[in-house]
Amino acid sequence: MKKKPAFNLVGVSKRVPMQFEGVNNEIVKLAESITDEQKEEMKSLQNIEPYEIVNASYDADANFLKEEGDLTHLIGVLTTKNQVSDRLEKVPVEAYTWAIFPNEGPFPSTLQETMAKTYSEWLPSSDYEVINAPAFSFTKMDKHKKDYAYSEVWLPVRKK
Repeated sequence: MKKKPAFNLVGVSKRVPMQFEGVNNEIVKLAESITDEQKEEMKSLQNIEPYEIVNASYDADANFLKEEGDLTHLIGVLTTKNQVSDRLEKVPVEAYTWAIFPNEGPFPSTLQETMAKTYSEWLPSSDYEVINAPAFSFTKMDKHKKDYAYSEVWLPVRKK
């Protein structure tokens, strides 16, 4: 658990279909659409941990656990700065306590299994509930092992 002050998620976003397994091609297209100017601005704004490019999701339709409907997916960074150009979207996030789930293994299956277990096993047995706010993750691909990565899933939570 880690307490974080309020911050902004800043990056590019798109409504994408829910997908629990494999590569979500809409997210791949979103990542490919990021311009060099957007990347430079994100790098200059980034000033709060984790100092990584994050994948955030929020505003899910209907039932998140049933893999129905769409959600908004943002690729970006965390910042406490408010001055953002119109090239990027800014999503304010309040100060919360975050549950962090590190995982390592084949990508994307290990990250997806971690997400699933977090919701199906950890949450029901913990003293916490997820807050309706953006959750995010980041992934560091291993340079020496193909399709292998270290990831962290960050969920905003509060005591039940």
